[in-house]
Parts: sequence; structure tokens; C-alpha cells
Amino acid sequence: MFSPTKKWLFIKASSIILIPLMFWFTIIIAGIYDKNTGEIISFLTSQPTKFLLSMLFVIAYFFSALTISEIFEDYVQNEKIKNVANKLLYLFAIITPVITIVIIYKLSI
Repeated sequence: MFSPTKKWLFIKASSIILIPLMFWFTIIIAGIYDKNTGEIISFLTSQPTKFLLSMLFVIAYFFSALTISEIFEDYVQNEKIKNVANKLLYLFAIITPVITIVIIYKLSI
């Protein structure tokens, strides 16, 4: 398979995975709206919530990095700038979810 085909398949697969995760996230945000801080921290430190939030962040950043790189491919003409922008984008798409996941898992300590 060609790289654009793989990228297109990854974008479609990650968007399909994001739909139920975003639905779940919307429901939990609505559910914790009027809770106190202790109940929210207790909920966020439960194992299924940690796992689902981690999956949401990783897949959301993966999806956003792929779609933003498509914008770079379409609208940035200079190859050097396009390559640097893509590399920085992928770097931030790795660092940001990792930091967020570490914070989520450290929250219970």
C-alpha cells in the first residue's frame, strides 16, 4: 500500500474509534458537572477511567496529527518547511499525550 493510502486508512480507523470515546467522554463530563472535588478525583483515578481517558488522548492526538499533516501537504509548498512542520507536529503528538497520561496516572498517588 502507498503511504497516502495508509494515512487515509489510519485517519478513517482512528475517527471510527474516536466516536464512541468522545460519546463516553461527553457523558462523563456531564455526569461529573455537579460533583465535588473528591468524587471527581475518585472517579478519575479508577482504572477503567484511566484507561479510557488514555486511549482517548492517544487516539485524538494521533488523529489530529494525521489531519494537520494533510493540511501541511496541501498548503505548504516549501518542502523544507513542510518536513520541519511535520516532524514538530509528530513530536508534539507524542509528547503531549505521554505527559497527559503520566499526570492521569500520578493523580491517584
